[in-house]
Amino acid sequence: MKAILFSVLLAAVLSTCGASQPKAFDEADTAVGMQCLECPAYGADEHIVQYSGFTVSYNHTTLVPNWVAYELTADELEVRYDTKSSNFSRDPNLEGRQASREDYSHSGWDKGHMAPKADMRWSERSYWESHYFTNICPQNHALNGGDWNRLEQAVRRWAKEYGRVWVVCGPVFDSCRYGTIGNAGVQVPDAFFKAVLLPAQGGYKIVAYLMPNEGRHHRLEHYVVDLETLEQLLGRKLFPRIEN
Repeated sequence: MKAILFSVLLAAVLSTCGASQPKAFDEADTAVGMQCLECPAYGADEHIVQYSGFTVSYNHTTLVPNWVAYELTADELEVRYDTKSSNFSRDPNLEGRQASREDYSHSGWDKGHMAPKADMRWSERSYWESHYFTNICPQNHALNGGDWNRLEQAVRRWAKEYGRVWVVCGPVFDSCRYGTIGNAGVQVPDAFFKAVLLPAQGGYKIVAYLMPNEGRHHRLEHYVVDLETLEQLLGRKLFPRIEN
């Protein structure tokens, strides 16, 4: 954590509300959305969309998700939809501004999945929903294929070992030193976080990570961060249903 703590705490990034399909939660439905263990605390003015395999708080200003949350079971790791195709697209059912492929083209940044496509091969629908830009952030190529990928692989191992895990992840903005990409102005994150809830002796344990959006390589232990510190940085509780 020592080398990656930001000097300025980040206030939670809020987005505008709007109706959408698949299912979206408004202020009256917030309690319903909070029933999933993986969903962090969120405000009524966030645009929450629930897909078949994950839930997103999409930010129509930054054009990246505030956070993405999903439960991953051992059964869902069985590949039922096998394709190497990865066609990214806007969510055709979502109203409001979204990023597009043109914004990422020749930008030098990868289209980084928050809910990994490899975790969504249990159905054709969930796989393609993971390619909506509501689930994508500009990500350093070496990070996307390196340490972030290794963390995704670790989560899959834990899902097999424990039977199920709960994940919340997303971008972190501090100095916004990387600016924006594309004509739409997609904000490039300074870092990414991921917190994983694991079953443990009749209860739960949580492991959290914070990775700068850069191409350096470290052991995963290097990125481990105290949950309370991460929540302070993000300005929100990550697992409010189980935290005191």
